[in-house]
Amino acid sequence: MTKADIVKSIASKTGIDREKVQLIIDETMSEIKGSLAKEENVYLRGFGTFEVKTRAAKPARDISKSMTIMIPEHKIPYFKPSKDMTV
Repeated sequence: MTKADIVKSIASKTGIDREKVQLIIDETMSEIKGSLAKEENVYLRGFGTFEVKTRAAKPARDISKSMTIMIPEHKIPYFKPSKDMTV
């Protein structure tokens, strides 16, 4: 399912224009991204948690040059689904 499919589905179920639904979804995603950029977790009850995790520095292999390189510590976004979310 793509974002366009989600917009279409919500618009048909609610009767709201697709453009308005698209704007709401885009703004929601923008708010989540902004919160993660400020290293704030986002909790959506019944859905899950968007978190920022720190990955430790680690060695890796550059196979083209046959040498070991060091990947520095960095932050990554992480999603943890809630217990209510079952497939």
